[in-house]
This record gives sequence, structure tokens and C-alpha cells, in this order.
Amino acid sequence: MVWTPLHAKIHRTIRSRHLFERNQRLLVAVSGGQDSLCLIKLLLDLQSKWGWYLGIAHCDHRWRSDSEANANHVENLAKTWGISFYLETANKPINSEAAARDWRYQALSAIAQANNYQYIVTGHTASDRAETLLYNLIRGTGADGLQALTWQRPLTTGIGLVRPLLEITRIQTEQFCQEFKLPIWEDSTNQDLQYARNRIRQELLPYLRDNFNPKVESALAQTAELLQAEVEYLEKTAQQLRGAALGVRHEEDSLTVFPLRLNRRVLQKAPLALQRRVMRQVLQQILTDAPSFEHIEKLTALIIAPNRSQTDPFPGGAIAQVEGDWICLK
Repeated sequence: MVWTPLHAKIHRTIRSRHLFERNQRLLVAVSGGQDSLCLIKLLLDLQSKWGWYLGIAHCDHRWRSDSEANANHVENLAKTWGISFYLETANKPINSEAAARDWRYQALSAIAQANNYQYIVTGHTASDRAETLLYNLIRGTGADGLQALTWQRPLTTGIGLVRPLLEITRIQTEQFCQEFKLPIWEDSTNQDLQYARNRIRQELLPYLRDNFNPKVESALAQTAELLQAEVEYLEKTAQQLRGAALGVRHEEDSLTVFPLRLNRRVLQKAPLALQRRVMRQVLQQILTDAPSFEHIEKLTALIIAPNRSQTDPFPGGAIAQVEGDWICLK
């Protein structure tokens, strides 16, 4: 086996960030593109050092005429490498990026649960992290959206999602595939400029690279990394403040029973950033969709509003009203 600097980097990353332990079962999502081929090759080469059991999963969205051939290509690679292969095919073509992502994670989770895999591993890179930051910034978001692509997170009970390549750019994965002559399957939809992410990848990032910073992807990925740690800290602190405002001692107790009462005197002592986070956490539990900036702001405003002030109804009909020292949601 040829041991490259990229092998050494990923080996160190997995160990230092505690992404996996030895002898665990990893289900690797492989589309056939350069990033996922780079990922599976690296994990295969590191397998002897870690004792992993590796499987390959491929999700066929049925939104391209060559999608079946793409799936067969990945299956043949799995056979060549002697790895278990799992295929999930959509019942009907999925045409939106968000719907495709949701279906893909549901499919991967089902495969992992049925076959006792502890982790689902994807080939997201620093380039994807940069694109996600720009995409969410343009749409309007706080720090949470800017750092949305994290190293690991729980996906479902007993199964974690891990992204080991977040410090590697797409240029590096392409070079790695060329060096090892890995047969990349070119996804034609990646060139379709009707998708905003493709316009960011094909037009915006090259412009920023040429005119502002030749290492813009790494710089943006580093920003996301810094924000991730800050978001984790703020979320934990806000959970503690929410518990105090609700008058509960343990986090599980603040998984709120509706209707609920928040102590304004407790919240008034906190910085605005934490007040907003508390209100977002509360709204996340009572709304079916993610709360908007406007939802959070009108609830936060009640912290210092006159007595009897109230909001107009939130989606679903809940109303918040000031009753003395309390904000009552009912």
C-alpha cells in the first residue's frame, strides 16, 4: 500500500477527533464521485490499522437517466474490493435537493440499523463546508447555519453520522483519485446551474478564488470550524438558562410541557444572544417547522415588554403573553 500525506492526515484526524474507535462497523455512503471514492479508498487502506468492518451503501435517486448504471458501477467497485454492498432506490424520482437529502439519510439509517452498523460515513469536504456556509449566508442565517456541516452528529438511535474529510478540499480529492486511478463516475447534475449550490460551486467560489483569496475554500471551512465550537458552547449555556427560566433543575425536565411559563426576571439578566437562543429552543419544541428570525424576535421582545403584551399567533395557533414576571405560552 502507498502511504500518502493524505492517508497520514486522515489517520491523525480520526484519532485526534475521536471520530471512530477500533473494530467498529462503518457504512460508507458512496455515490461514485471523486469525494466518496477518495473516502472509501482511504478507509480501506487504513482498515488494517483500525480493524474496521466496512460496507458500501449507494442511494439511487432516479433523477438521471444513467442512475442505474451509476449504481451498477459502485456495486462492481464493492465486489472488486470485497466489501458488502447495499442499494436503496427511490420509488419515484426525487427532484428537490432538500427532499433528496432527507430521503438519502433515511435510507442510509435504515440500512445501518438493519445491518448493525454503528456509523454512517460521508465524503463531505472542506469545499462542501465552504459552499454550505455561503449558501446559508446568502439565504440569511445565524451562526448555526454557517457551521451546519459538522464533523459528527447523531443521526438516529445508536447510529452516528461522521464526515472525516472536512479539512480536505475537492481539489485534493481529485488529485488523490488521479494518483490511484480510481474510476470516478461523473454526475451530470453537478453541472446543472439551475441548482443554487452548483452556481456557488461553478461560478461564485472560482470568482472568489481568482479575485480575493486563492485558498477561499479552506478559509471558509476554517470559519465554520471556529463557529462550530462557539455554537456548541452557546447552545449548552442557553439550555441551562432555559432550565432556570422554566424553574427546572435537569435538562430532561425542560423538554417542555405545554402550556409553559418563562421567568422574565431570569431572562432579563442574560445577554441578548442567549435570550434569542432560549426562545429558539422553546419554539423548536412547539412548532412543527423551524422557527424563523421573526418568530424568535417577537418572543424575545416580550422579555422587556409591558404587562399584558402578547404576540399574534405562531404557526399552529400558540400565543405568548406577558403576565407579570412571566411569559406564558398557551
